[in-house]
Amino acid sequence: MRKSLTLLATGIAAALALTGCGGSSAPSAESSQALDPAKPVTLTVGASPVPQAKILEFLNQDLAPKAGLKLDIKEIEDYQTPNTALSDGSLDANYYQHLPWFEDQVKTKGYDFGHGAGVHIEPYAAFSEKVKNISEIKDGAKIAITNDPSNQVRALRVLEKAGLVKDIKDDTSVIALTDAQNPKKLKFSENQPELLINDLKDPSVDLALINGNFILKAGLSTTDALAVESTENNPYANFLAWRSESKDDARIKKLDELLHSAEVKAFIQKEWPNGDVTVAF
Repeated sequence: MRKSLTLLATGIAAALALTGCGGSSAPSAESSQALDPAKPVTLTVGASPVPQAKILEFLNQDLAPKAGLKLDIKEIEDYQTPNTALSDGSLDANYYQHLPWFEDQVKTKGYDFGHGAGVHIEPYAAFSEKVKNISEIKDGAKIAITNDPSNQVRALRVLEKAGLVKDIKDDTSVIALTDAQNPKKLKFSENQPELLINDLKDPSVDLALINGNFILKAGLSTTDALAVESTENNPYANFLAWRSESKDDARIKKLDELLHSAEVKAFIQKEWPNGDVTVAF
């Protein structure tokens, strides 16, 4: 089962709490028992459409049913809804976030969540419709960048590797860049991560830094990017997350196990051979 769920952050909790969402605030009695392929139990999972939902769809075809699990996949476009819905019980788990984002959400929103090990990495990348090489970015160029702090520093490090900015720290933000850090006097335009694809087409934008899942959704590829994040020792692997109270839920344990299976590894490598999605285990 795969359903589309595109909601704005405002009013999300009430909308997702409807019984049609299929989630629950606590694991059901059956979820703590051994899974039975003859009587598969449903797990409601929120995920970004690509690649997360696509990977879950792969599991839903064969591996999950054989393990006694039926995934009810909710596609979610933005980055706030999945954790809001997980917190209020509308989702049993979500699959869309990396550790820096997870830790920031837990700290700032007070979520009581747990998570599994990394499954895959989607490299951040810089694209332009105005220049063909990163060296052509001129002084004072306009750079479209995410307004999400955990991913903004990630994007800045892509620029640093490309030689456009310097001395980027873990807490660096575009509004606090010094002249020494920004010697080319680049002008930054912050926007929500899901809207940066639109910014790429803005004639006033010279370069846009885009998160991997939105790169894929737009039909782009990192092979066409002007600069790409390295996946070596990369801390931004996406993983499965759940409420702490659900840590012993047999359904969640099984899904996390399946996400780290040899079959999923082979699927990712076959589906994205150019490295747009890279296995993290």
